[in-house]
Amino acid sequence: MRCGLALTAIAALASSAFGRVYFEQTFSDADSIDSFVASGAREDLGAIKLSPGKWYSDEKNSVGLQISEDARFYAYTSKLKRPFNTKGKDFVVQFTVKYEQDIDCGGAYLKLLPPTLDPAKFDGDSEYEVMFGPDICGSTNRRVHAIINYNNTNNQIDKVVQPRGDQLTHQYTFWVKSDKTFEIRIDNKVQEEGKIEDMWKVLPDKQIPDPDATKPDDWVDGPAMIDDPEDEKPEDWVDGPATIPDPDAKKPEDWDDDMDGDWEAPVIANPEYKGEWKPRQIPNPEYKGEWSAPLIDNPEYEEDEDLAVFNIGYVGIDIWTVKSGTIFDNILITDDIDYASEFGNKTWADYMEAEISAKKEVDNAEAKRIEEEREAKEAEKRAAKKAAEKDADASDGDELDADADADMDVDADADVDAEDKAEADTDADAETEAEAKVETDAEAEADDKEDEDAAASAAAAAAEAAEKKAAKKTAAKEAAKKAKKAAAAAAEAAKKAAEAEKAASEDDNDDEKEERGHDEL
Repeated sequence: MRCGLALTAIAALASSAFGRVYFEQTFSDADSIDSFVASGAREDLGAIKLSPGKWYSDEKNSVGLQISEDARFYAYTSKLKRPFNTKGKDFVVQFTVKYEQDIDCGGAYLKLLPPTLDPAKFDGDSEYEVMFGPDICGSTNRRVHAIINYNNTNNQIDKVVQPRGDQLTHQYTFWVKSDKTFEIRIDNKVQEEGKIEDMWKVLPDKQIPDPDATKPDDWVDGPAMIDDPEDEKPEDWVDGPATIPDPDAKKPEDWDDDMDGDWEAPVIANPEYKGEWKPRQIPNPEYKGEWSAPLIDNPEYEEDEDLAVFNIGYVGIDIWTVKSGTIFDNILITDDIDYASEFGNKTWADYMEAEISAKKEVDNAEAKRIEEEREAKEAEKRAAKKAAEKDADASDGDELDADADADMDVDADADVDAEDKAEADTDADAETEAEAKVETDAEAEADDKEDEDAAASAAAAAAEAAEKKAAKKTAAKEAAKKAKKAAAAAAEAAKKAAEAEKAASEDDNDDEKEERGHDEL
């Protein structure tokens, strides 16, 4: 973020009333992004850019360094105005982070690097003095890193400070005091504080158990509770049995001991049973607790004036992120917490209310867009369903129209049949003639069908038919000649037969006359 002239005035006072500023970057200038130099240690680094994000309180004031590519490593450094050795001084590192992308896995911490760093070789293995800032991956693996280097070893704070994982801008402050105490703040509220040597186990313990001590012989370290020796069991205490035969049960009348065995009453809980008796417990008057050796000063402990003393020359961003969108802004390194507080108010706190409102507007607009898309999809579904129903109704209408046409045809045929029947009743001859015509037409149609089927072969057979006809004609002439000759012969034979029959008849008459004359004599 940036805040124009107000910050200029603050910076002017930095080296007097407020202490000294060693690094301050609000990304207020268009070329401020160039102050962060990409490492040459690897070629697949993600790109960075200046951006206020998708929502902001004030666009000009909200511009910061944004991580712009998904699933990438980032390794960038920026040099301090002057090296900062924190011995005898307070040390404050402060910056803001906005996880605009609704972070699922990604860091947003800074590394404070020694002046001896080669920026071209900066990578995850480079030595650093302090690493501070939020780191989130999933719902459980999230913390604010506060790692300090001591004797070339990186040491994490023993307590887990939870980061802010929403999509608003939050301010992180790590204040290491010259008296070897510290504070970790988020949004100007203290999250953790105490002594450096208590929260970072880098020095030997001041006191240790006396290695020469032994537990006294009369030391009672247990048990803490004992049975009351004066407690007695009551005379009416029934501690058994827990179950008894049911006194109200009776042997069934049809029970056969020989067949069913000996009958036994079912078992029920003993109503007088109170359980096993135990005496009440009282504190053991001789119990002294678990024994431990008394503490003595650790002869190996030695206070180190160089504890939490850092020598810083560069600010580095060395992170991996799954989703891009994280915005770093208002990076400050100073030796004065008052200046840091004033700087934070001018660059962050004064704008948060407006940013929250802007975020709500964006959320409402997004919710409205999602709702409109949902309603549009529902409308499309309803329109499609309505069109399908309309098509189905039209199809049913066509079928009904077809059925109606068919019914009309049947009715028309019935009317025709009725008229024909009336005409037949009044004029049988006309009906006969009509039927004969129908049959003739049917025969004609059949003949036409046959002629049509034979048309293909008729032409081929025409010549052969003509030849056969001529042959038959010739044969008929020959047969006629033969028949004429046969007829003449038959006529001659018939004539001769008639003459012979006549002669035979005359002979019979003469014989008859002769016989009749003999009879008369």
